[in-house]
Parts: sequence; structure tokens; C-alpha cells
Amino acid sequence: MTRRLLAYLSLAFILAIFAVFLLWPIYQIVRVAFFGVAAEGQPAVFTLGYFKAIFLDADLRRGLLNSAGIAIAVTFLCTLISVPLALLSVRYDFRGKSAVSALLLVPLILPPFVGAIGMRQILGRLGALTAIAQHLHFVAPGTPIDWFGNARVVGVILVEALGLYPILYLNVAAALANLDPAMEQAAANLGASRWTLFRRITLPLMRPGLFAGGTIVLIWSFTELGTPLMFDYFDVTSVQIFHRLTQITGNPLPYALVVVMLLGSALLYAVGKFSFGRTHDVAVSKATTSAAPSPLGGIKSLLALLAFAFVIALALIPHVGVILLSFSGVGAWYESAIPKVFTLGHYATALTHDMTIPSIRNSVAFSAASVAIDLVLGLTIAWLIVRSTLPGRRTIDSLAMLPLAVPGVVLAFGYLALSLQVQSWIGQYDKSHHTDHMWLRNLVDVTENPTALLIIAYAMRRLPYVVRSAVAGLEQAPRDLELAAQNLGASAWLSLRKITVPLIAANLVAGAMLAFAFAMLEVSDSIILAQRQQYWPITKAMYELVYRLGDGPYLACALGAWAMVLLTLTILSANAFLGRRIGAMFRV
Repeated sequence: MTRRLLAYLSLAFILAIFAVFLLWPIYQIVRVAFFGVAAEGQPAVFTLGYFKAIFLDADLRRGLLNSAGIAIAVTFLCTLISVPLALLSVRYDFRGKSAVSALLLVPLILPPFVGAIGMRQILGRLGALTAIAQHLHFVAPGTPIDWFGNARVVGVILVEALGLYPILYLNVAAALANLDPAMEQAAANLGASRWTLFRRITLPLMRPGLFAGGTIVLIWSFTELGTPLMFDYFDVTSVQIFHRLTQITGNPLPYALVVVMLLGSALLYAVGKFSFGRTHDVAVSKATTSAAPSPLGGIKSLLALLAFAFVIALALIPHVGVILLSFSGVGAWYESAIPKVFTLGHYATALTHDMTIPSIRNSVAFSAASVAIDLVLGLTIAWLIVRSTLPGRRTIDSLAMLPLAVPGVVLAFGYLALSLQVQSWIGQYDKSHHTDHMWLRNLVDVTENPTALLIIAYAMRRLPYVVRSAVAGLEQAPRDLELAAQNLGASAWLSLRKITVPLIAANLVAGAMLAFAFAMLEVSDSIILAQRQQYWPITKAMYELVYRLGDGPYLACALGAWAMVLLTLTILSANAFLGRRIGAMFRV
């Protein structure tokens, strides 16, 4: 088999994977939204009636506006946090910089969904913050304080912003590190002030980094499901879709609502691209040398350190809440700043409970299987992008990043629609051929066994991490060694296995670790697709435990703490392999 034929076969294979497991689920949603559910023997008829019904419904309209408002507010807050800190981190040296730069990434070890549990406890009517206010005599003892009042949306925005800003920070810091210092120096020599220099030179040049990170934050917060659920804030589109899952067999309205969310994500993406990603008449090129960070001393060093410390302290509030609740005795954290009774029992129970143990086992199995798929697909895609000269390789690159831009709720709902469609086809075949393939219907029935769809969903959602990591490795790996091996008679497969893979092994390991860790804590797919308890992943078990009386919330926080340990080790290891390039994992 020639190298070019292998490239064409690989391209066809990858396009088929994306067509079946990414584009087809989205098509199923769009088809039902516009054509409805046709009666047996009757053709489907195009209609916009379901979309009209959405915009005539005051609750659904409010959900869309709230979702968009949350997304814009979260992205704005993340920008306010990330840009100044990235400038300080890249441009200046000060005492303690390495430590605070690492701590700044702490929110990555806990999904906003889990952090919301801890934040609820701290900001509850008789929670930790209320107890502190009573102790300081701001209010009378025993007086509850409703910190958010009816504005629970404020809690959602805060938790999501404090959980997602590292994604924007990593991209902005990487963009700043790649800027050519000569352009800023030239502007400074011509008399430009610091503000003019930032506005006219630095900001336009780092705009691609802002767009890359801002897009992820914008779409993530627009479609986030877990955090609003934890705050009992149901007036957002993602939760409204979740509450209509039982209607998907005969009611096209949920499908239309998902399409509206998808179009809303695309609109937000376009707005972000217009704001951050549009081109400018400036020469943008990667710097051949980077400017040495300017040392800060005395009060300036202290102020820079305090800026980082302030953001880190705020970002740690949800984590502190989760950890304290996981150590608290049942009912022992009430009207007090910290729990009155501490125990390690919840950690032991979390690893032995009949609800948590299967969920841990399921998550490990599902995530490991999805990573194995991602490694095969990611390496193939990266090889096509970097090593081949096929005309369709740029399309593959865009498709590989598409899961980052497609909301998890949309993709999970698409797999539900796909499951129903395949079951219908099997049923029609059995009816016309007088056969019974019940085992096959059960295999694709997400209500019976969601294993296959969960693995596929995890793999597709986390594939961009492996692709970006593998692409970075191939771009740095010398091609001469591969050509030398092929000149000596090695086949393309042998060259890949003996030369290429060992050269980029560190990148593949880093991408695989990130894909595994984030698949373990995937929220939307897990909550929507895993409907039977025996197949619940960790995040679905956490969600169910939070609403269980007694020790449920404490066990959920203990599981969250174990998850924090896992993600901490994973991100630290991936960072050791990739360094600043870890920011490329979160780009579209």
C-alpha cells in the first residue's frame, strides 16, 4: 500500500467517523425540529411551527435570554480576570510568581457543577458566610441572610466565571508569549503611552488568543447544565431541555429547543469572532525571540502577588466549600463558619457505597475506552494534518475542533435522537421481515444500556485535546528520521510505529491524560444519557446524591474531592509534558 493511498483511506475513515458520530446526531435533531414526527406511512412536512411555539412561550424566551446573559457575563468576568493576570505573568518577574501561576489553574481540577455544591453551602441562608456576618455583629444572631435573594443567576455566573477563567488565561498567556517584542518597542520609542501601546498594539496582536479561549468560555457557559441545576435555577435553556427529555419520543418541541440553543451558540461564536477574531492591518507573526520579563521589586512585586492571591482566594471558595462539606459530620455545618464536627467517614463511604462504587467503575471503564478511541483517531487526524498533502486535511482540522464548539447538551440530545432513529429502523426491519432483533434494539437503546453511546460521546467531546497535542508533537518532531526509515525500506505503518509515535509519545500521553480526566468528570453527556443506576458515571451519581436526604450531599462532595485529586495529578503531569502549550488544548 502506497503512502498516498494510505492517506486517502485514513481521510475517508475519519470523515466517516465524523459523519456518523458528530454530524448525523446533529442532523437528527434538526430534521425532527423542522419536520416533526411523521405518522406511520405519512411523509414528514416542513414546518416552523415548533420554533414559533418556543418564541411564543414566555418561559422558553426567558430561558434563552437568561442563558445568553449568563454567557456574556461569564465571558466578560473571565476576560477581566485573565487579561491583567496574563500580562503580569508573561511580562514581569516577581517573588512567588511560579507558585501563584500554578495555583491560578486550580479551578481546572473541579468542574463548575461540583463547585456549585460547595458554594451553595457557603452562601446558604444559614451557611458559612451568614455565620461570619453574625459573628462580626453585622446581623443579629440566628438571622438568616438570603445573599442572592431571587437573583440565583448571580451565583451561577460567579461559580462559572471562577471555574472557567483558566481556559481564557492559558490562551491569552500563550498569545502574549508569542508576540514579537520589536513591535511594542517601536511603538514605545515613538512616544506611545502604556494605554495606547496596549490598545493599538498588544490587544490586536493577542486577539486570536482571546478569541480561542473566549469562544470556549462563551459556549460552555451558554450551555452549562450542571451549575444551574445545583443552584435550582431552572430558567435557562439547558435545564429546560433536560426537563423535557421524557417528551422526545413524540414531541418535536424539545428538538426545536435544542436547535435554537445550537443556533444561539453559533451566533455567540460569530459575535466572539467579530469582536476578538477579526483581522487587522497589523503584521502578526510569531516572535523569533521573546522579551525577557521585567523584574519587579518592593511594593510593585507585592501588589502583583496580591493581585494573583486575590483571584486565587476567590477561585478557591467553591473548592473549600466542597472539601469542608466532605469532612463535615451529617448536619454538623449549620449556622457556623466551619463544620462543628469533622469526619473521614464520607471518604471511606464514597469508595464503598453501593451507588458510588459502580459509578467510579463505570467512569473509569467509559473514560478509558474513549481515550483508546481518541488516541487512534487523534494520531490519524494529526498525521493527516501535519504529514499529508491531501486537499481535505484542513477540513479534518476544523471538524476535529468542532466538538469544542458544539454544546455538550446538543451532542448528548443528538445521541438520544440517534438511538431512537436506529431503534425505529430495526423495528421496521423486524416487522417487514418477521424477525426479532430485540438484543440489537437493546444495544442501541440508551434507556437500557447507554455504554456504547457514553463511550462515543466521551470520545468525540474530548478528541480535540488529543488532536491538538498530537499535532503539536508532529510539528516539532523532525521528519528526516521518518524519511530515512522509509528510504531504508520501512513501510508507512512501521515508520509510524517505530519512529513517529516514540518521538511524540510525551504529547500523546499528555493529551490522553487530559482526555481521560475530563471524560471522568463530563457532566452533560453523563446526566442526560445515563438513565439507569447501574450505568451511572461519577457525575450522575454526584447529581443524584446531592438531592438525597441524609448523607447524600456529603458523599457527593467526597466524590468531588477524590475527583479533584485525580484532576490535579493529571493536569500537573500534562503540564510537565507540555508546559505553556497546554493552552492549545482549549482552542477552537
